[in-house]
Amino acid sequence: MRFRPTLLTSTALALALGHLPAFAQPTIARQVNTYGLPGGVDTPTAEAFAEGTLGGSINYSEYGQRNTLLFQVSPGLTAALRYTRMDGVDQRLGYLWDRSFDVHYQIVGEQGWRPAVAVGLRDFMGTGVYSAEYLVATKSVTDNIRVTAGVGWGRLAGAWRETEYGDEGGRPNYDQWFTGPARPFASVAWQATDRLSVVGEYSHDDYELEVGEGKPEPGRFNLAVNYQIGETYGVSAYTIGGEVFGAQINFALNARQSPFPSGLEPAPAPVRPRPAQGADPEGWSGAWSADPTAQPAIQTALAGALENEGQELQAMVLGPTHAEVRVQNNRYMPQAQAVGRTARLMTRALPPSVETFTITSMERGLATSSVTLRRSDVERLENTASANIAQAAAITDAAPRPAGLVPTHGLYPRFRWSVGPYTRFGMFDPERPINYEIGAEASARYHITPGLVLSGAIRQRAFGNMDQDGPGRLTPEEYLEQGDDLGPMGVPRVRSDWRMYTGNRSPHIPHLTLAYYAQPTEAVYTRITAGLLEPMYGGISAEALWKPATSRLGLGAEVSHVRKRDFDMLFSFRDYETTTGHVSAYYDFGNGFWGQIDAGRYLAGDVGATVTVNREFENGWRVGAYATKTDMSREAFGEGSFDKGIIISAPMSWATGQPSRRTVGGTLRSLNRDGGVRLDVDGRLYETVRRNHAGELYDGWGRFWR
Repeated sequence: MRFRPTLLTSTALALALGHLPAFAQPTIARQVNTYGLPGGVDTPTAEAFAEGTLGGSINYSEYGQRNTLLFQVSPGLTAALRYTRMDGVDQRLGYLWDRSFDVHYQIVGEQGWRPAVAVGLRDFMGTGVYSAEYLVATKSVTDNIRVTAGVGWGRLAGAWRETEYGDEGGRPNYDQWFTGPARPFASVAWQATDRLSVVGEYSHDDYELEVGEGKPEPGRFNLAVNYQIGETYGVSAYTIGGEVFGAQINFALNARQSPFPSGLEPAPAPVRPRPAQGADPEGWSGAWSADPTAQPAIQTALAGALENEGQELQAMVLGPTHAEVRVQNNRYMPQAQAVGRTARLMTRALPPSVETFTITSMERGLATSSVTLRRSDVERLENTASANIAQAAAITDAAPRPAGLVPTHGLYPRFRWSVGPYTRFGMFDPERPINYEIGAEASARYHITPGLVLSGAIRQRAFGNMDQDGPGRLTPEEYLEQGDDLGPMGVPRVRSDWRMYTGNRSPHIPHLTLAYYAQPTEAVYTRITAGLLEPMYGGISAEALWKPATSRLGLGAEVSHVRKRDFDMLFSFRDYETTTGHVSAYYDFGNGFWGQIDAGRYLAGDVGATVTVNREFENGWRVGAYATKTDMSREAFGEGSFDKGIIISAPMSWATGQPSRRTVGGTLRSLNRDGGVRLDVDGRLYETVRRNHAGELYDGWGRFWR
């Protein structure tokens, strides 16, 4: 037996579950296996993580390195993306970097005598080197001992499914699911203390691919020791069959549980009850409305109070009994919190005769929705549950141009700018799995009129390992000498030469655009954007969206004519020019789930559709996945067969406790290919308006009084 201690350096997925006494929650996972999912060492359990858990792991042993990212999509569904390096697997390549996807579904949780039961697919889409399926059950037999038994196919049965590495991969291998020999596996987990646990398991995976000639096959029994560090991190040491040793570091956080659940923002201004009618007869009668100085004074005072709240009073309609304010929320992630704070300030600024409040949420000059409240309800329900004021509120479409609307003086034109750092990352490159670039960025926005904005940025790289490089192992000079933007099969290189747009050590412009937003009717929005639309393309893009504020359904269309920018990312262009466009359907399924289908023509001229599913929590965390299939053949597309990826967006307010609408994140693509690629345009309409519509407003209504 050999001992080769390994050190795992990284971030990965222990459990943000607190200090639980032993196995107090019988269906909540406390260990992850070497695949980064609930389990022992290599085998799975029937457990699941707390809903909203986002985690990752980096695992290293002589058999390879596994890097896994997982998300607990719903109480039962766990999804994972893995990126693995295995040395010596393919004699032609010398090593294999493999991307794989897993899904794990807990059919039932543990209850009474009934064990938790789950089914799973491992590496169900890709080269299939880890391909396996399983049915598993887990039961707590004491407060600190759990036992698991299951049956597995594929590698879990010691039956590796032969793979042709030259194949494009990336397709569901459903014809192999639950086929071939099936063999049992089992594990026992002992929670020794709140932090320390030990797992032993029986597994049939003989590591045929990794072992190779001249190396002993591992035994069937594996052992792991796991230690939790705080509430977020965990470390593990394990042995596979007593022959190979490895280590792992895990991290996990729960998107639903902020480190600052109540937030650190100052308390809102209290509601001011109206005086008795006898104490202010003029105010109650509405006679004040005849004074031409009344509205300017009230509007100025309310605008100042809202500015202190991080909001912008853009316009106002004021009558004896009704007032409408049009407000741009620049601070609070839940729009309902901004509406609630606005309602409080209206009780303090408006004369007592004004009984009806309408608060219209604005975005980029668009009136996206209106919330109408009775002032008496605001006064009566301030110290009750938010659900009560939700029942008293009416959410409707906002009129684009209501009668009597008075813009706030001095709001337009205005100029805003900022200077700060920027970061740029690239992942899943076989030669360098993580690429990065860090530098300084100066950005500016000039709001000319409501809905018309000129914006741009200029960057200067400071350092990083991203260097300009041609596609297909070509040097930049060789690629430039090639003289065109076509790949080996005549497919236009619309994204696969993205590394030619990196490593720029001179000042460069990632975007510079003039955008105009308009609202022809209450439920129809339009956008026209022209200029340097993104780092790789410039041109003009036009979009229209139909989305009533109270409807779950939205329909849109977009068409763009663009030309490829030169690699210096300034004002020159290359020869490639194309027209691209899509029709889109959006649907809010409720409980934070919403989906999108886009069908049309992509940048490379291929035609097809993209399906996107997102899970978004009330605090702004968003995790999604998409897949695109077009008429481009698998051979022309290349490795991966079709475009797919994961979307992650995290709100800054979740981590800092300070109110902010800023988010960080992006799209993780396993490969940058040319098929199924869309233009990247800032300010698309659905993302602009959806946060202010009924579904999102009600999801965040719990913070109305905060």
